[in-house]
Amino acid sequence: MAKVESIVFLSLVLDLFAFTIPLPLFPRLIEWYTLREISDPNGFLSRTLRFVSAIRGLFYKPSLHSQKWDIVLLGNVYLSSLSVHSDIHDVYLGGLMGSVFSMLQFIVSPRIGSLSDTHGRKKILLFTMIGNILSALVWIKSTTFASYMLSRVIGGLSEGNVQLAIAILSDVTTPENRSKALAHVGIAFAICFCIGPPIGAYFATKPLPASNTFGLELNVYAVPAIITLVLLSVETIFLAVALPETRGKGIKPVENKLKSNGKSTNGAAVSKAKSPEQRIAIIRSLRTLHLLFLGIFSGVEFTLTFLTFDLFDWNNKQNGMLIGSIGIISALLQGGYVRRATSKIGEGVMARRGVSSCALALVFLAILPNYVTTNPTLARRLLQLGAVCMAFTSATVVNSLTAFASLQCEEEGFDTTTGKPAKIHPQLAKGKALGEFRSSGQLGRAIGPLIACASYWTVGPTYTYAAGALAMFALSMHMRKIARK
Repeated sequence: MAKVESIVFLSLVLDLFAFTIPLPLFPRLIEWYTLREISDPNGFLSRTLRFVSAIRGLFYKPSLHSQKWDIVLLGNVYLSSLSVHSDIHDVYLGGLMGSVFSMLQFIVSPRIGSLSDTHGRKKILLFTMIGNILSALVWIKSTTFASYMLSRVIGGLSEGNVQLAIAILSDVTTPENRSKALAHVGIAFAICFCIGPPIGAYFATKPLPASNTFGLELNVYAVPAIITLVLLSVETIFLAVALPETRGKGIKPVENKLKSNGKSTNGAAVSKAKSPEQRIAIIRSLRTLHLLFLGIFSGVEFTLTFLTFDLFDWNNKQNGMLIGSIGIISALLQGGYVRRATSKIGEGVMARRGVSSCALALVFLAILPNYVTTNPTLARRLLQLGAVCMAFTSATVVNSLTAFASLQCEEEGFDTTTGKPAKIHPQLAKGKALGEFRSSGQLGRAIGPLIACASYWTVGPTYTYAAGALAMFALSMHMRKIARK
C-alpha cells in the first residue's frame, strides 16, 4: 500500500500548500476591507468591530500595558506576517476569522468522519474538495468583509482532507507501522508552513491587471486566491484519478514483536488485547488530552512572534526565520527520529515526551523577559532553546496521539468464517472515532489563542508562559497512565 501512502502525501502537500498561501495576507486584507466599509455604521464590518471592541474592553486596559500588546490580538494566522502599524480592530478580526474556522471544524469533523465510514473515504473526500474549491471561488470575488467571511465559513465546513487522510492511512497500514505512515501528515504540515506563506506574500504584491478581470471587481488578493483555486482543482483531479477506495480494505496485522521482558514495543498488540469498552474509554481520554494540549500549545504558537515583536522589536523577516526554523527542525525530526523511535517506545511515551518538551519551552519563554534589558544575548538564547523545544513538540504530540487513537479503532475487513464484512463497534469505526478526535483538537485551537491573548493583556508574558508551563507539566504527569497503555 505504499502507493496509497504516496498519493495521500502528495494530496496533503497540495491541500496544505493552498491552505497556507493566504495566511500572511489576513492583516492587510482586513485593512483593505476596513478602508472600504468603515464609513457604513450599519454594515457587517462595523457591527463586528463594535462587538470585538466590547470583548477587548473586558480584558485590556491601555493605561496599564505597552501599546505593543495591542498587536497580540492578531488571529490564528501566520504570525510573522504582522505589521507594526496594524490597528487593534484589524488585529482582532484576524483572530475572529481563525477562531471561526477552527470552531466550524470542531462541529463538522465528526460528521465528515461518520459519512466516510458509511459512504467511503474517497467519495466524501471529493465532496469536501468541492466545498474547498467553492470557498476559493468566493474569495476571488469577495469585495466585502461579509463575502470573505462566507468563504471562510464554507472552507471551515468543507475542510476534511487532513482527517480523511489519517483515516485512509489507517485503512491501508497495519497497527505496527501506522505511526510511521501518519508521520507523513506532520511532514506535509511542516513543509507547507515553511513555503506556503512566503509564496502567498510574494504573489500578493503582483496584482491582477485590470485587462484580465473581464470588467469584474475582484478581491485585492485575487492572484493568491487564483493560485489557491488552481492547487485545489489539481488536487481534486489527482484524487479522483489516482486514489482508490480504502474503506474495508484493511491489511491483516503482522505478528507484533516483543521486548525481552515480554511487553509490547508499541500500542498495537496492547490495543488489540483490550475490550471495546476499554478502547472507547482510552479514545475519550485521548480526546480530552488533545483538547487540553492544543488549547495550551496553540496559545503559545499564537503569541510567540508577538513576544519577539514586544520585547525584541523584530521585523517580519526575523519572525519568518523563527517560524521557518521551527518548521524545518520539526520536519527533520518527524522524518528521522520520530518515525524510528515510536515503534520502539510507543505512541503514548512519544506524546508525553513532546508535552514535556513544550513545558520546558514555556519555562524558557517565561524566564526570557527578565533578561531582555540586562542580558539580551541570554534572552535570545532562551528564545532559541524555546523554539527548538517547540519544534520537538510539533513533531511528536499530535501525530503520536492520533496514531494511538487510530490503534484503538477496529480494523475493517471480512469475517474469515462467513466471508461477510466484519462487524465493527459504531464508536470504534475509524472515520467517526478519528473525526471526533480531530474535533476536540480544533476546539482547543479555537479557544486557546483567545485565552492566551486575555492572559497576555492582563498579566503579561512572564506569568502567561509560567502558567502554561505548569499546565503542561500537569498534563505530562497525567499522561503517565496513557503512556503505559
